[in-house]
Amino acid sequence: MATCYITRKEYFNAAHRLSRADWTDEKNEEVFGKCANKNWHGHNFTLYVTVKGNPDPETGFIIDLKVLSGLIKEVVINKLDHKNLNLDVDFMHGKMPSIENIISEIWKQLQPRIKGGTLHSLKLIETEQNSVEYFGE
Repeated sequence: MATCYITRKEYFNAAHRLSRADWTDEKNEEVFGKCANKNWHGHNFTLYVTVKGNPDPETGFIIDLKVLSGLIKEVVINKLDHKNLNLDVDFMHGKMPSIENIISEIWKQLQPRIKGGTLHSLKLIETEQNSVEYFGE
């Protein structure tokens, strides 16, 4: 059978602040707007994880979606959900928690752990208007 793509959707809620310590409050507000709020702000994120591969001839699966869901929860959701991305998340320490940086760090957590298929892409929705896709490049 030809290569297929399968996607799992998961959710997490998290707070963050976009700011640079080496900038003034005024400069942070100018560049990051409301996202530079000193009291943080939060989002209800939606994460799509797409795995590609050839279905196993016995199971018909590229990857068992229960296994993929468990993996996403273990290495991503449990670390991010109801957390402060600036302060609480080990793989985000020292990084600006923009959605572009969040998604590339999520990729680094998931990619080596995917078995049976290959991590193809991630999509992270921050708001109804803002999302980012990442292909590991």
